[in-house]
Amino acid sequence: MALTYSPMVTAMIQNAALGGLANVLAQLILAYRSGSAVSIDWVPVFQFLLFNVLSTPPNFLWQEFLESTFPAYPPPKTPHPKKSDDPSPPPTPAKLSIRNTFIKLALDQTVGSTVNTLLFSNYTHAVRSALHPVPRITNLFKAISFWTSPGAVDLTRVDWNAVWAASLDDFWPIVFAGWKLWPAVSLVNFSAIKTVEARNLVGATAGVFWGIYMSFVAAQ
Repeated sequence: MALTYSPMVTAMIQNAALGGLANVLAQLILAYRSGSAVSIDWVPVFQFLLFNVLSTPPNFLWQEFLESTFPAYPPPKTPHPKKSDDPSPPPTPAKLSIRNTFIKLALDQTVGSTVNTLLFSNYTHAVRSALHPVPRITNLFKAISFWTSPGAVDLTRVDWNAVWAASLDDFWPIVFAGWKLWPAVSLVNFSAIKTVEARNLVGATAGVFWGIYMSFVAAQ
């Protein structure tokens, strides 16, 4: 019997896998550029995987809110017949709402972008502090053992004021970089993809390229 998951759980699994893949690809690119031997550090891979698991539910709910509030294809208004015995007019096919599409695009690239950028920066700096000194583990099973061991992530080490300050320093460079990619992805999603589940898959696929860039940022 095949396992079935809710759309949100499916999105979490997809995003986690693609987030980990993005970090692996980023490490391969860095190794190629530096001419060094390929050796995957699994600690940041799991770091990105975990972030995608945590960030998917609020983003999924955000996309559902946008679509329910500003539907891409609002149902057309059905004119009332003049007489009770008049035949009902044929149904009018729903048309793409340009107005709703651009409202969603604007909200996603302002409110959504702000929240996601701050979440990522705070998460990255907090995890880096909680893991300090950050180990380099090139064995997958040892990395799993490390992440699941008690005390591996010690949040008492985190200086939250310093984390917030560092996140603010990162904010505009990340936002400006994101505006080179995400508006185009969002426009395609909001205008051509009809379901939130399919939009998440398109966004997650584009997110592989974004994840590579963010892996470079997190490695600095």
